Amino acid sequence: MISHLQTYLMETIDQRYLVQQNKRVSDGKAPPVFAKVMRSKEGKFEGVSFIKNKEKATIMTVAEANEVVAWATTKKGSAHEYDTKIICVGQ
Repeated sequence: MISHLQTYLMETIDQRYLVQQNKRVSDGKAPPVFAKVMRSKEGKFEGVSFIKNKEKATIMTVAEANEVVAWATTKKGSAHEYDTKIICVGQ
């Protein structure tokens, strides 16, 4: 059963952001990809997969999105080939 505090927290946490990557290509026709966050059973951040399906991407807070951008720009081997940015869900 969800407590009043949990309901309040779910409503006030601003989870409406996605992380999008665009491949740097000369013709500019590569479709964007979106972050799907991988977490442990305890909820600890473990990494990111980038997927084409925007509807299956992880919706997150700004802080979580910044963590994803930091991971993607340092841990991803091909990071120099992509522009990474945070977008609102409706974009």
